[in-house]
Amino acid sequence: MASNPKTIISLLVFSLVCASNATPRKMVGIYELKKGDFTVKVTNWGATIISVVLPDSKGNLADVVLGHDRIAQYVNGTGHLGAIVGRVANRISGARFVLNGTAYRLNANEGNNTLHGGHRGFSNVIWTVKKKKCGESPYITFYYHSFDGEQGFPGALDVYVTYKISGKYKLDVTMHAMPLNKATPVNLAQHTYWNLGGHDSGNILSNSVQIFASHITPVDKNHIPTGKIAPVAGTPYDFLKPTTVGSRIKEVGKGYDINYVLDAPIDDQGLRKAAVVKDNKTGRVLELRTNQAGVQFYTANGLMNVTGKGGHVYNPHSGLCLETQGFPDSVNHPTFPSQIVSPGEVYSHYMMFKFFLPVGCEVD
Repeated sequence: MASNPKTIISLLVFSLVCASNATPRKMVGIYELKKGDFTVKVTNWGATIISVVLPDSKGNLADVVLGHDRIAQYVNGTGHLGAIVGRVANRISGARFVLNGTAYRLNANEGNNTLHGGHRGFSNVIWTVKKKKCGESPYITFYYHSFDGEQGFPGALDVYVTYKISGKYKLDVTMHAMPLNKATPVNLAQHTYWNLGGHDSGNILSNSVQIFASHITPVDKNHIPTGKIAPVAGTPYDFLKPTTVGSRIKEVGKGYDINYVLDAPIDDQGLRKAAVVKDNKTGRVLELRTNQAGVQFYTANGLMNVTGKGGHVYNPHSGLCLETQGFPDSVNHPTFPSQIVSPGEVYSHYMMFKFFLPVGCEVD
């Protein structure tokens, strides 16, 4: 990749829907997956979800994902809107860790810490389109080769992300990563900002959220985990029962930005229920299932005067993120589940987003 992607990106942008057979490599495209009135658009810049359109309980269509009109805005943006973040999502304290007796220094892009893989993390590179399929269950697979030493991380890594419409109003996200020559930490996350009322409908403070976790990993003032695991009972972090986002948000400062330790049982698909979000105005409900141990609940506290689709301006609480993941900074906390993957092993991360439409529907 060229050393200055911001210079060349405007020359490479093109639009390509699923029906096309042409798949240029190392160019940035927009790709559409569609099933009935459910449409998902993605781009290979950062393997990013740029829109999800579906009806509400009255049949009105809306795009429920925060995003931009032009790829250049994603390239120059800092909010990771809709992107895959890694090689290690979330924060690594001191931008360093020790693995097998060797200390690794990383790119520090948030003070002294590393956030979402560094300044040139997986959200800031061009992925290769490996496979596309239309039809009843359309999908697209993106691939990225991360070289040994990229942003300071050890070993070469092959990464694959597949977006698939697997059923009515159902979007599957599958992430696989394979180290080629060295053990390395891997913790990918999908960083979409959701607003079930529509990306331009205002804030998400009236949304009802349920998170199937009785504990969190507390953080210090720099959002670095302390290493402890604390119960949510009696705190504003308790979302075990459906609770509106805004009801206690002032008790946690600027908003929610914390990892929840999921404790829902694994089902016969190898997934556990992570969260349910409901927008009472439109009747849309989003259910998230995953095979990961944690989920970061983030209420877009850092968005400030960000120009989005159609010129709409996004500000704090314009959307919410539910980023399933391993525990943040696990490389520096031996008591946390390890995110180290060795050659011959495969990192596998699954997410299932399922939308329900009728007002008052039950999510089973």
